Amino acid sequence: MNVSQKAKAMQHAFPPSLPDLLIEDAVRSALLEDLGRAGDITSNATLPEEATAKAVLSSREAGTVCGLGFARMAFTLINPTVKFTALVKDGARVKSGEDIAIVEGNARSILSAERVALNFLMHLSGISTYTARFADLIAHTNAKVCDIRKTIPGMRAFAKYAVKCGGGSNHRFGLDDAILIKDNHIAVAGGVAKAILAAQAYAGHLVKIEVEVDGLAQLDEALSVNAEVILLDNMGPELLEKAVKINAGRAKLEASGNITFDTIKAIAETGVDYISTSKITMAAPPLDIGLDIELK
Repeated sequence: MNVSQKAKAMQHAFPPSLPDLLIEDAVRSALLEDLGRAGDITSNATLPEEATAKAVLSSREAGTVCGLGFARMAFTLINPTVKFTALVKDGARVKSGEDIAIVEGNARSILSAERVALNFLMHLSGISTYTARFADLIAHTNAKVCDIRKTIPGMRAFAKYAVKCGGGSNHRFGLDDAILIKDNHIAVAGGVAKAILAAQAYAGHLVKIEVEVDGLAQLDEALSVNAEVILLDNMGPELLEKAVKINAGRAKLEASGNITFDTIKAIAETGVDYISTSKITMAAPPLDIGLDIELK
């Protein structure tokens, strides 16, 4: 697939989505944590029970929005009568100061749900924004930036959703959906080829097998037993170029290790298919998003 084909495929791809049931479970737990034993005593103490308000959610810096469904769910679970109107969609790129949603209804309910709504929205938008920065740097190549399993416990599905919203791709979700043979597996198994052959004998026909190699000798060994996907660990651009040439299109190649904004472009230009990094899920700063009551 060349770069223009890649762009066309992205245009026709359905947008990422998450089931409401997954969102509801996570948001409900977060609300219970925040409400504690007595609920929002500040709002209850200072606001009349019947008071209403209109609030605007806006991004205080440029970025890529993700998590609107979580924000909506937070207000809905606190009070189903609160109206949440999204002004953009997840995956939208917004400017600093741009409004992204309007919330209207009972004032106590809006303020009680505010922090949980913003926590999800800021964290997930941060991941999407960080991912988009990486993706933009390699948009002129066929390579895709991918997440890995380094995620906050309990947040993996949501973090990976945010990666997709930012224009990245998902690696495996857990230990059970693909086989990834790493250096420690190879050490115990007795070599790259032995580990791959054992995995091929074990796996079902729908299970992908990937093996990590740290040099060209291990790459040759992996290719000799028809490896499907090969992870080239901590190799610089020169070594990656050699690996791509040796591979000659036989296996999908993934580069990993020392992936930064400064290095990803040169790595992508070597011809690898995927570039995986933990930074997009573990180092992304939250996007600054605020909620302000609109005064009449």
